Amino acid sequence: MMQALEVIAPGLHTTVQDLGRIGYQDIGVPASGPLDRISLNLANALVGNPPCTAALEMLLQGPTLKVMAESVRIALVGCTAGIEMRSGDAGIIPAGRSVRLTRGEVFRIGALRDSVCAYLAIEGGLDIPPVLGSVSTYVRGVIGGFQGRRLQPGDVVPLKLAGVDVRAEHALSRPLDLALDQPIRVVLGPQADYFTDDAMKTFLSSDYRVSPQADRMGYRLEGPALAHAKGYDIVSDGIVAGAIQVPGSGLPIVLMVDHQTIGGYPKIATVISADIPVVGRRRPGRPIRFVTVDVNQAELLRSEQEAALRQELENLVAV
Repeated sequence: MMQALEVIAPGLHTTVQDLGRIGYQDIGVPASGPLDRISLNLANALVGNPPCTAALEMLLQGPTLKVMAESVRIALVGCTAGIEMRSGDAGIIPAGRSVRLTRGEVFRIGALRDSVCAYLAIEGGLDIPPVLGSVSTYVRGVIGGFQGRRLQPGDVVPLKLAGVDVRAEHALSRPLDLALDQPIRVVLGPQADYFTDDAMKTFLSSDYRVSPQADRMGYRLEGPALAHAKGYDIVSDGIVAGAIQVPGSGLPIVLMVDHQTIGGYPKIATVISADIPVVGRRRPGRPIRFVTVDVNQAELLRSEQEAALRQELENLVAV
């Protein structure tokens, strides 16, 4: 008998994501992977998976799923919503802890509330073949994941394990800090000279907001327009996650994990790698403010973030 999760309702945008498809941007394939790698890593740890294990990423609202296996162990991280049991022992399993479910049980993850993305990890992971070394879904390219797309009603997502042991469940030692009001730290450039002095001052002193026209490719921002000093066209060059392009409208776009691999708009700044998950959690309408750091500070902040993550993983609580 096949072990799987049946999709009763898919949520708004639920895809399979692991840590990403590294090494193929030179042939035009984005890395993809999670908007919030911290939450993905924590969710996997709660069910005993390695950090590279694929999980379900949900945006704004999660799916309703039915267990089609002897048993599964799942954990939700990245939001303040919980796992709502729709059958068996009705109740809500809070985010940040694991739970074991058995065949036939139905559960739902509703509106994520304060965060735009969250992750459902399943012990053992999903039985999905990798494409170019990763099972991450790149929807625009119909690559990876479950048939290269977001989940749909009636999908049956195969699992690697037919059942899981009965053992103590685990929880985070404290609620995940989503950092929803934290300023976003950036390194200026690489085309900072394409902007007027006033534009640079405006960029660093203004409150922007995430536009409804935001997706995994890029977060368009609403707020004061930025004036170009040398026009808004450059010879297309390489793009990294976190690059902040400013097209002719003058409104910044923060490029995210499904970003194009080259681009021809000047980039005023680049979000440091430690803060890409922080941007990834921001819902449309949430404010974003920018502050500058240098490259050495950016590297130190990432090192400190990784150390804090390791500490959290060591402090999981048995429940």
